[in-house]
Amino acid sequence: MRILFISSTRLGDAVLSTGLLDHLLHAFPQARFTIVCGPVARDLFARMPRRDRTIVLTKRKWDLHWLALWRDCVATTWDLCVDVRGSGVSFFLRTRRRAIMRGGRRPGPRVAHLGRLLGLAPPPMPVAWTDAADRARAAALLPGQGWLALAPTANWSGKVWPADRFVALAHALGAEYGLRPVVVYGPGPAERAMAAPVLAALPGAIDSGGTLVLPQVSALLARCALFVGNDSGLMHLSAASGTPTLGLFGPSRVSEYAPAGPRAAHIVAPGPEGRAPIDGLAVADALQAARDLLRRT
Repeated sequence: MRILFISSTRLGDAVLSTGLLDHLLHAFPQARFTIVCGPVARDLFARMPRRDRTIVLTKRKWDLHWLALWRDCVATTWDLCVDVRGSGVSFFLRTRRRAIMRGGRRPGPRVAHLGRLLGLAPPPMPVAWTDAADRARAAALLPGQGWLALAPTANWSGKVWPADRFVALAHALGAEYGLRPVVVYGPGPAERAMAAPVLAALPGAIDSGGTLVLPQVSALLARCALFVGNDSGLMHLSAASGTPTLGLFGPSRVSEYAPAGPRAAHIVAPGPEGRAPIDGLAVADALQAARDLLRRT
């Protein structure tokens, strides 16, 4: 059985789609998978069982990337095509069954939208795939227990909680629970620049370096007692890794993109959803939310 799964370009959306893939892995134990995703999410699927290949979809002018994908897939007869991008490419491929997510914004959690694509309620929760080498690398970087993951970056500045508040929260959690900070962020100079003020103010923090591949990041997060971070792909990856995860929300829609999973929580800055300034979120409120999450998990 051959399944074509067209995932998302952005990391956070791609992480949320892993719940559907995990469901399909269990529902069709003989199936082989081809994954389509954007460049930033490519390594997310590197350790996925029964993955034959990953097709990296890089955007081109006039939507020519979809034509390239069709050319790459048209020679295969697929048993199932799942398209969470709503591209409609599967209409032009030979496939026995297709499930295409319609475009446009709709109310409710993104994971619920994904679950409904295959008629699943409640929806399957996201997962993170790692191997023994990833876990060994993480153990070498973070020996022992009691680590606090801080993720002070995001894909746009409006979602970034001020660095001094991450620092104040780290000090408070260190004093109260003995948690030691590790700063996690993505690759590239922009991510490094956002993380730099937190690293400078916490000289004892572990700098994850922005050089780890996503399965290694997941293994690193799984070793942490708590994750606190902005609404980002790393936040979703942390929740998928099973780490107690506190997502910080300002001008993004928590009703759609709250971290998903039994060990996930969120806190929202005061104001209308989608327009609340992130700097309205107080350290005291984030600290109490972290306490509540630690107590619960």
